[in-house]
Parts: sequence; C-alpha cells; structure tokens
Amino acid sequence: MSFSTSPASFSGRRLFLSMIAAALPLAMLGAPTAHAEPKSIKVGIMSGEDEDVWRVVVTEAAKNDLTIETVIFNDYTQPNEALENGEIQANAFQHQPYLDNQIKTNGYHIVNVGYTAVWPIGLYSRTAENIADLKEGAVIGVPNDPSNEGRALKLLEREGVIKLKAGTGILATIADIEENPKNVEIKELDAGVVGRAIDDLDAAVVNTDWALKAGLKADEDRIAQEPVADNPYRNFIAVKAGEENEPWVKTLVSAYQNPTVKAEFDKVYKGTGIAAY
Repeated sequence: MSFSTSPASFSGRRLFLSMIAAALPLAMLGAPTAHAEPKSIKVGIMSGEDEDVWRVVVTEAAKNDLTIETVIFNDYTQPNEALENGEIQANAFQHQPYLDNQIKTNGYHIVNVGYTAVWPIGLYSRTAENIADLKEGAVIGVPNDPSNEGRALKLLEREGVIKLKAGTGILATIADIEENPKNVEIKELDAGVVGRAIDDLDAAVVNTDWALKAGLKADEDRIAQEPVADNPYRNFIAVKAGEENEPWVKTLVSAYQNPTVKAEFDKVYKGTGIAAY
C-alpha cells in the first residue's frame, strides 16, 4: 500500500491537525487535574484551645483551594447533629466509642476519615499522691457521658480501685461495678465540670483537655493515666457517610495532618494532647 504525497493530501492533513489542536483545549477542560476544584466547607469544632489549632489548619487548607469556616460548639451533642443535618460538612472533636454511641442512640450516618490527636484520660487528686492514698469511702468524680464514663471506670479498674463485671465493654456504667474494696463513691458529672470540681472531690477522672482548662497539672495532680499505645480513644475528623471519598475530604485531612499544624498543636496543648496520625 502506498500513501499519496500530493499537495492536496498535505492540505487536507494540515486541516485535520488544525481541527485536533483546536479541540484539545475544550477536551482538557473536562480532564481531571492534579488539584481539587476550589471548595468551601464548614467544620464543627469545640471552643477553646482547638480554635488556635484550626486557625493554622484553615491556612494550610487554603493553599490547596479549600476554604474552611470553623463553627464553634460548646456542647458535645451538637456537632454530630449539625453534621447529620447538613449544617456543616465535617467535624473534629470525638473518638470512635463516642460516635458509636451517638450512632446507636440517634441513627447518625457519620464516618471517621482521619485521626487528629489523643488526650489520655487521667485520675487527678489534690489530696492523694498515689492510688494507695485514696481513703475508705473516697468520692471520685467521673464524666457522665456514656463513652467517657466507661473509659473512666476502665481506668479505675486498671488501677485496682474497682472491678467491673466480666465482659463489661467500653460503655460500662456504675451498675457494672462488681467489686469496690474501698467503698468509693462514684459521682457522675458533666465532662466539663468534673475537673473544676476537684476541690470538692477526693479524686476525679478527667479528660486531659478538660484537665488543662481546669488548671490541673499532670506533674502535680495526676496520680494515674490510661496507656497511650493502641488507645481506642483517638479523636478524628468525621464527615457524612457517602462523602468520605470526595476530593475535598482528602485535602481537609492533609491540611490537619502536617508538621505546621502539629507544631501549633504541641504549643497549644503543652504535651497534654498527642498527635495520633
């Protein structure tokens, strides 16, 4: 087979190539690019120190065309409700046991898309220097929300203060206490209150972030702490189920999980919180 090299043939070929060149820009408009399309989202966080951390996250996200507006909450029950209702597109304040309980109770459709940090829960006291110093009938405060109460009781069990019924899970309650050798009184209080009530208690199990807000000092007031390794209570960023594979989600997680944000996190939390990614 032979190919024509006539002037007419070359002219037709030039026209064909010109048509392709003109079409390429249009075709490329629909082609995937290396960067996600500009996107604006609202992220629910808790008031306090996390606001400083998320200011840096907002700056990091903007470098990749993701605009974040943080929505500040003061009540732990609100961020998941807002996310479920579409008032925000993500939140960052909770661990998996808490979310599991919220899903069981409210039927939420929310999933974890990236870990942030962990705040190991601790037992604090202004009167006892160690577990052995806790007196007979000591009053010990614990958070009253289901996941954190179970977490507190597990810590007390680990330290030999109480013993829970066999097979008790992470949502343990005071009804699950099987042995109480010192007859301690467990007083259930709001997570944000229990640390501030320390002077009216013999001891209190306090989430580390709340301990910081209550002015409790790890080196002076903490007499026990849960292990950090393999801790199931790592906090994370959450979105509605079905949104987890959206490009902006990856950008959001990356905006948090980077050295610049970690440096701010360490500065703000002064070692009480630990990066968990």
